[in-house]
Amino acid sequence: ALAAVPHPAWRDTAALVARALRRSARTPDALVMGIALPVMLMLMFVYVFGGALGGGGRYVDYVVPGILLLCAGYGASTTAVAVSQDVSGGLLTRLRAMPVRASSVLTGHVVESVVRSTVSTVLVVGVALAAGFRPTAGVAGWLGTVMLVGLWVLALTWVAVAMGLVASSPESASAFSFVVMFVPYVSSAFVPPDTMPSALAWVAAYQPVTPVTDTVRAWLVGAPGANPWVALAWCGALLAVARAWALVAYRRRGQG
Repeated sequence: ALAAVPHPAWRDTAALVARALRRSARTPDALVMGIALPVMLMLMFVYVFGGALGGGGRYVDYVVPGILLLCAGYGASTTAVAVSQDVSGGLLTRLRAMPVRASSVLTGHVVESVVRSTVSTVLVVGVALAAGFRPTAGVAGWLGTVMLVGLWVLALTWVAVAMGLVASSPESASAFSFVVMFVPYVSSAFVPPDTMPSALAWVAAYQPVTPVTDTVRAWLVGAPGANPWVALAWCGALLAVARAWALVAYRRRGQG
């Protein structure tokens, strides 16, 4: 009888988004680490490795676009753990007994992750400007960058939600962070792929981080190599597949 009672989907979504944001605010250690780690990594690459990797050029301008994508990775890894904790704690089972849509349940985690990643990204850009980052982008370049990075964050967050649903425990879900941390290193995020061994260069050329990074770098600092259609195709495909996977995994969790 309860399931038959009409209930606005937007109200479910708003309540679960608010819950996810409160939960994030109540775990300041994870929030600080998720924001501080990309900043520390950028400073390390610029000031510790920049002299060797920059080849005499402005390495800060080269590396910042890659760091922006790392922000999404750190935020997504935290989301995977949070979703897995909800699964292991029985929250999703209880919500399935209520007239709450699966999309509302998962959207709460997605919105919280996007908000956290946005804060981290803005902070990284601010620190990068203080460290000497000098973008040449106009209004169109910045708008394109915001839209592309936002789409990448959204796609990776849905991947994290799906990983959290299929993981056997929060500890297993935390392994997702190792994947999202490793993939950008085998791309154009930190060094040009043509400086890598041939096998790694091939991987870098045909994985999603490279076209997204190259496009963001071209829009922000005018570097060559922009491939926006490939970048958008990767982001759209990841988003569509990951969201469908997450919804299926949510329903299977309820049946189990």
